[in-house]
Amino acid sequence: MKIIFAGTPEFAATALEALHAAGFDIPLVLTQPDRPAGRGMQLQASPVKQFAGANGIPVAQPVSLRLDGKYPDVAKEAHALLQSTPHDVMVVAAYGLILPRSVLDIPRHGCINIHASLLPRWRGAAPIHRAIESGDAETGITIMQMEEGLDTGPMLAMERMPIDAETTTGQLHDRLAGMGGRMIVDVMKRLQQQGSLPPATPQPDEGVTYAAKIAKEEAALDLSQPAAVLHRKIRAFNPFPGAVAHFNDIPVKLWRAELIEPGSSAEPGQVLAANAQEGVIVACGSGALRIRELQKPGSKRLSAAEFLKGFPLEGGRFR
Repeated sequence: MKIIFAGTPEFAATALEALHAAGFDIPLVLTQPDRPAGRGMQLQASPVKQFAGANGIPVAQPVSLRLDGKYPDVAKEAHALLQSTPHDVMVVAAYGLILPRSVLDIPRHGCINIHASLLPRWRGAAPIHRAIESGDAETGITIMQMEEGLDTGPMLAMERMPIDAETTTGQLHDRLAGMGGRMIVDVMKRLQQQGSLPPATPQPDEGVTYAAKIAKEEAALDLSQPAAVLHRKIRAFNPFPGAVAHFNDIPVKLWRAELIEPGSSAEPGQVLAANAQEGVIVACGSGALRIRELQKPGSKRLSAAEFLKGFPLEGGRFR
């Protein structure tokens, strides 16, 4: 059985690696064009492209697949490539481009998506971040048959995963990526062996939420919010974009924290303690946070004890 794969970041590369390791024939990979990255802003290939290149899999990087879009000639070329590349199904994971009906209809068994949430909760671009930010007790992976709506297609498989009180987006991402890779291999093996996909279940009409893309502006913490809310944001924005609070107009990233209850009556943002023994304790709108890992501009992440050696905070206030 031949599978065309479409994806871009590490999450997708994990699934591609799993399919490749399982022995599936992957004649073509679609991924986003190379983007500037790093301090030098050099063009960098996506993790999916890097894996494909290392394993001799042909790669295409169209900027659009929409025949009625801004780049119709590019889209026509991509359509022609898909139509001329023998395949049975397309697997999609965090690709980043809209697949129009004209593409969805090309594979004999359609396009199958790996989505990192329990649909219909958290349709959209940032389901892992939003699940943690909202305090969800669990999340998971949904394998679904794609249609033109945003993550609206019928579900083929679903598995759940708990979210504990200290899990960060980075940690949850890696666990879900592994789960998604295993699940898509199972679904593809069924298709290969039985000639059909698992029975499709329509998504419920109730419980729909949307996971908007994370904006850098969201990183700025409002310390008048409850400590529990801020704790979730710090975890949700680790590793990107990194939660930020300002100390004497200097942006400080807060990477790891723990809740302290009930806190104090001090003004939100007031530093209640700053030493190697207690760490950095900051008052919030209700409750307080013990900051365990911080980072100032131009430096690396440091434990609170190491950070305080060069950046005293005692008696000051975050804003």
